[in-house]
Amino acid sequence: VDGHTVVYLEGGSGESLVLIHGFGANKDNWLQIAPLLTPHYHLVIPDLPGFGESTRSDSATYSADDQLRRLRAFVENLGLDGIHLGGNSMGGWLAGLYAARHPSEVKSQWLLAPAGVASAQPSVLFEGIERGDNALLVESPKDFSRLMEMCFTKVPYVPQAFSRCLCEQNMRDQPFNAKIFDELAVEPPELEQELADSEVKTQILWGDGDQILHCSGAAILGAVLRNAQTIVMEKMGHCPMLERPQETAHLYLKFQGIA
Repeated sequence: VDGHTVVYLEGGSGESLVLIHGFGANKDNWLQIAPLLTPHYHLVIPDLPGFGESTRSDSATYSADDQLRRLRAFVENLGLDGIHLGGNSMGGWLAGLYAARHPSEVKSQWLLAPAGVASAQPSVLFEGIERGDNALLVESPKDFSRLMEMCFTKVPYVPQAFSRCLCEQNMRDQPFNAKIFDELAVEPPELEQELADSEVKTQILWGDGDQILHCSGAAILGAVLRNAQTIVMEKMGHCPMLERPQETAHLYLKFQGIA
């Protein structure tokens, strides 16, 4: 896709549900919740270009519009027709933009703490960024530990060997992540404007303890969408599908009339 090789996970049966990871993350962020969804959906979970095992290019740009164009080409190349679309953080932003701009192609959208809600209150992360301290760009083990604490109200258990590998991967990816972050920040599309009066069936899930993106974004999006269910989960951080996958899957399947 657009000069990139896109690596993706696929499994399950039913209507297609495409799940998009957040900034600095990858397709594996959905592995805890995937087995709870595959009895009901055909899951397709890509590494966005520039992340995970997909290729990256110093000469390419990775703005929201660039990535949205690539995401749509990926969906078309797989021959997926009439998809359900979900995403967390940056992935939720892209999912929302996709649904806003191509509503006839999206049966429903699932927005888990999506980025791009410009009028939301500043989060702990963005207060730091204003001071020149971007916690998403990991340069040391200490930075990695801080990021984990910011992403979760209760950090899921990860064996030390795996945690060390994840830390090293984040440190190794830091320069390219910095490039992508800067490109995402140039005239970013505002999700509440793009989705204003959208009739796409939507579930918005947000954690009340989210330090990455302030949960005030949930009510803002819920107010502009015509067919939205908004849930703010108590004692929840930025990644519901990782922190409490069983509850998160149940809420989604109930929303879809399955659970």
